[in-house]
Amino acid sequence: MAQEVSVQVKPGSKKGPMVQTSLTGELLVFVREPAIEGRANKAVIELLAKYFEVPKSHVQLVSGRTSHRKRFKINSGRS
Repeated sequence: MAQEVSVQVKPGSKKGPMVQTSLTGELLVFVREPAIEGRANKAVIELLAKYFEVPKSHVQLVSGRTSHRKRFKINSGRS
């Protein structure tokens, strides 16, 4: 079963790596990697995979490649 999640990314954060839920239900993802050459996106994918307990290959960036606000599709592999 796949689900889409809204994520606000905080790259270059001293707080990270960490996932929090905002009051609006959006995930706040803090990563240490800078938003350069996709390094922050890669770190977010790795962190979301751990958070949802799925392989990295089951986390797909749907929109927001160059934005702090992103949408990811998470395929849990469960029916």
